[in-house]
Formats: sequence, structure tokens, C-alpha cells
Amino acid sequence: MSLILTRRAIMLGAGAMLTGCDRIARNDTVRDALFNAQNFHKWAQRTLMARDALAREFSPDHISPIFRSNGTNNPNTTEYKALWRSGFADWRLQVTGLVDRPLSLSLAQLHSLPHREQITRHDCVEGWSAIGKWRGVPLKLLLDAARMKDRARYIVLHCADTMGDGNPYYESIDLVDAFHPQTILAFALNDQPLRVANGAPLRLRVERQLGYKHAKYLMKIEAVDDLKGIGGGKGGYWEDRAGYDWYAGI
Repeated sequence: MSLILTRRAIMLGAGAMLTGCDRIARNDTVRDALFNAQNFHKWAQRTLMARDALAREFSPDHISPIFRSNGTNNPNTTEYKALWRSGFADWRLQVTGLVDRPLSLSLAQLHSLPHREQITRHDCVEGWSAIGKWRGVPLKLLLDAARMKDRARYIVLHCADTMGDGNPYYESIDLVDAFHPQTILAFALNDQPLRVANGAPLRLRVERQLGYKHAKYLMKIEAVDDLKGIGGGKGGYWEDRAGYDWYAGI
């Protein structure tokens, strides 16, 4: 069973962790940047846990009878409705940005790739949680196939949902989370193709972060070296508009 690290656990353990900090944490400037609320949370999680430490996985008898929708229930745009009517036969996932070999993959092609199944808990920032069985392609597999350039630092996930205000939903993660073994592009939930409410045809599962990071209705994955030119520059839709933390580790 893997360690589940909560924000409360981080704060309770702060004193013990600080006594073991190396000399970089003694520098005033570095310390001020490192230990702001968001950076401290990220630093603490990755200091206490191995970078590839797994989120807890459950047995099938723990699967929740109902898996709620988080965020939008349906993009409901003309473009998305056309894709849905065709059973997503015309949908393509683009892998672009700082890559040597851009990809354009159909849902059938994704289904044919090696995949991973995992039963994990989804924790929503609104306070609810649910356990579900996800099946999907490891994100690492696509990034390796696209031959990501060395200067790439983040993966931006662009979605079909315009959130009702004309601004497409997007999220981003760094390469530690992108290459994590449980970070998958999921096309099935509880042995059934994703429903529209749960992100059809494809959504991100980044199991060590809160629900708003698990971008739904994926259309494009973009490797970038900086987030400043994307959306409002803070790395995600809710980060830009509501001040959510960019790093939402649990």
C-alpha cells in the first residue's frame, strides 16, 4: 500500500522535514520561494515520496456504485456533438509542440496500444471522492513515440470543453507526473467506454493530484518549455480564473 500524502500530513510533518533540509533551504531567497504554500506542498510531497511512488490501488469490491462527473457534464459544442454522433470515429488526439515526430491518433489506434488498468480513488476539490477502474494508454508511451525534445518542461492538455465562456479548458503537468507509471490517457471506466459526463472519448488520469487536474475531453497534448503563453499563464483553466494551485498533489 503506497503512502497517501495529504496537505495536513505535510504541515504536521514540517518540523521534522525542515531539520533534514540540505544547505539550499538555508538560503533566504531560495527558502522564500520554496516554502510558499504551493511550492512547499510540491517540494514536501516529492521529498517524502519517491517520484514514481504509486497512489493507492484498490480491489474491485471497493469500486463506487456511482462515479460522479467532475466539472462539466458535456462540452455541448457543435464540434463535440458532431464527434459524439459519429461515435468519435473522426476524433483525433494530436501530440504536438516540442516534439520531433508529431502524432495524430484515432481512438481505435489508442485502443490498440499497450494499456494499463488501475483502480484508484478520485478526490475532488469540492470534497467528494469515488473509486473507479480506469483503462488507458500510459502518457509516457505517446511522449516517447513523439520524441519529445530535451528542452520540454511541461505537458499541456487541451480540451474540447469551452466552459460556456468561449475559453477552452486546459491543464498542465510537469514531466515528473507525465512520466509517472499511473499517469494514463483513459478511454474506459469500470470496463465500459467513457461516458460523455466522465470525459469521452479520452481523459487524463494523474493519480497523485486532485480532480481538476484530470483533464477531460482531450483533443491535443502539447509539450512546452514554459506555461506563460498558455491561457492566462498559470497552467490551467481554474488556476487562471479562480486561483487554484497549479500543483494539486495528494
